[in-house]
Amino acid sequence: MSPAPPVLKLSLDRQFEELPKEVVFCKNCVVSNQRPRTLFNAKGICSACVWAFEKDYAIDWSLRAKELEDLCDRFRSKAGQFDVIVPGSGGKDSVYVAHQLKHRYGMNPLCVTWAPFDWTDIGWRNLRNFVASGFTNIIGQPDGQLHRKLTTLAFELKGDAWEPFTYGQKAWAFHIAEKFNVKLIFYGENGELEYGGSEKYKHRSHEGPEEWEREYFKGASVDELIRIGIERGMFKKEEAGHPTVKLYKAPPPDVVRDKGLEMHWYSYFHKWTPQENFYYAMRHTGFETNPEGRSEGTYTKHTSLDDKADGFHWYLSYMKFGMGRASREAQTDIRRHHVTREEGAILTRRYDGEFPKRHFRWFLDYMGITETMFWEVMDMYREKSNVWKKVNGEWKMTHPVI
Repeated sequence: MSPAPPVLKLSLDRQFEELPKEVVFCKNCVVSNQRPRTLFNAKGICSACVWAFEKDYAIDWSLRAKELEDLCDRFRSKAGQFDVIVPGSGGKDSVYVAHQLKHRYGMNPLCVTWAPFDWTDIGWRNLRNFVASGFTNIIGQPDGQLHRKLTTLAFELKGDAWEPFTYGQKAWAFHIAEKFNVKLIFYGENGELEYGGSEKYKHRSHEGPEEWEREYFKGASVDELIRIGIERGMFKKEEAGHPTVKLYKAPPPDVVRDKGLEMHWYSYFHKWTPQENFYYAMRHTGFETNPEGRSEGTYTKHTSLDDKADGFHWYLSYMKFGMGRASREAQTDIRRHHVTREEGAILTRRYDGEFPKRHFRWFLDYMGITETMFWEVMDMYREKSNVWKKVNGEWKMTHPVI
């Protein structure tokens, strides 16, 4: 693949339009108001921290567990057929959900994986360990050339090469549910609520695909990437109708409605604690941690291990919003009382923004770009951000967590 030269300065990431110019940090954790859709209350506490407090003191989890029992009773197969779709990668969170549904609620999960750009050795091993522990899994691998083109476009136009994976991660489960006539779909956590974002579904267990474009795709769909790809000569017009393209999008709303497909978050029914999911996955499905020690850009060794592109997703977040992988994990650990805010700030300052060099050459080769273009895209998004400034020709972070 030989992509056309990029027209830098063009971005489809519409999240920047809503970010406040004045940067402030949560007084309880280390998130700033530059995280899209994150709200702060009058006391300067972010919405995710408020939700963490409510989870401890304001939610009747026994009542919600009963709701889950009733939901499973409504969909459980009486003939031993697959009765719930669980998307996941073999990581700690998805295997926790699948194992709970099978062994605690008597469901028969059909698990589905939208393939990463390229598995890490540990990611592939964890997926195999999960299947070996007693689960059926279907892997979706989209057309490789189409996927690479979308990835290259998303890297520049969205500031996130990860985007084509996100499309499939959300839609693949719906396509499998439709094909296998399984009406119930279970994702892990409501990320918007757990990590700071839209509170629209604080007291609901589900959402519809109509919400995805704004909350997960940065305000622009796969169709916009393809349109620009056609304009640049990266895509032929007929490729827009390629059957693989449909897999990046949920089935039409009338199909979802007529088929009676329902998607739910497990985190609505049970308090979501990633650290406990990790221990659970180790005990029950053979989950293993990063054999290389802590992951690049953070202090942990058990999260986001599956894909060689993981580190660049978080590095771009650091360029755009001043918060990378360590920041995200420190926020989560502070809210769940695993570390103090002071400890979280130290960890964030030490590891956030560490360059993911281990897979850098693979990343460039995968997209067919030069190192020069890589840094031009970094600069473009730092210029758009509210947290970077060039001083004497060098980029300086103007709002580190303190």
